Amino acid sequence: MLELGAFTLLTDPNFLHCGQRAYLGKGLWSRRLTDPALGIADLPTLDAVVLSHLHGDHFDRVARRDLPRGQPVVTTPQAAGRLGSWGFRTRGLEPWQATELVRGDERLTITAVPGIHARGLLRAALPPVMGSMLEHRVDGQVRHRLYVSGDTLTGGHLDEIRIRFPAVDTAVVHLGGTRVLLHTVTMDAVQGVDFLRRVRPAQAVPVHHADYGVFRSPLRDFLASAEGTGPTRMRPVDPGQRLDLTRPT
Repeated sequence: MLELGAFTLLTDPNFLHCGQRAYLGKGLWSRRLTDPALGIADLPTLDAVVLSHLHGDHFDRVARRDLPRGQPVVTTPQAAGRLGSWGFRTRGLEPWQATELVRGDERLTITAVPGIHARGLLRAALPPVMGSMLEHRVDGQVRHRLYVSGDTLTGGHLDEIRIRFPAVDTAVVHLGGTRVLLHTVTMDAVQGVDFLRRVRPAQAVPVHHADYGVFRSPLRDFLASAEGTGPTRMRPVDPGQRLDLTRPT
């Protein structure tokens, strides 16, 4: 859950409990190892849901059944089509397209940025994925630029993101080194460090690294690999913990 000024957003909602299965499509599944920090009944009023892609560990059957339909779900066009058939309001974005939320003199621009969930033959078997660049403005001035990586591997697409968005305050980095059919489909520790070198965020919040059995790269490996590699400040967060992401002046 992200709070940026007057806006409250939920990203990649996953409310399954420990021991339950998340279905990943094509007959694939993974068992959850943790409980969610919040239930749907505990959520505040949301301005939007930002969804990187439609996989069971990012938008599960509990979210499909119980998540309120009032707020828009900003996601890929492919996921938007499926969610629309389930009664959700959606805004499907192609890479580099943007949508905007407005509250008084505050604006939140959500831009879809490229992601690569897999390479080779497996890429065609997985749903398209996007990252999200969130820019919070007050009176026209950017107050915070936050990048949610989504399930992506590292690569040249991150260099293009850096060119278009050269000053990222916070990166929420999906890690875990997920292995599917002997292929790594989310960043492990080494790729996570390469992500930091390419994007150069002022601070990084690692997520998506401990909840499922398909994760093969623990958080401790990423933190150890990232130590001393650059100016990015590491901001690990425990389930249910709140972080103040305001950058020191």
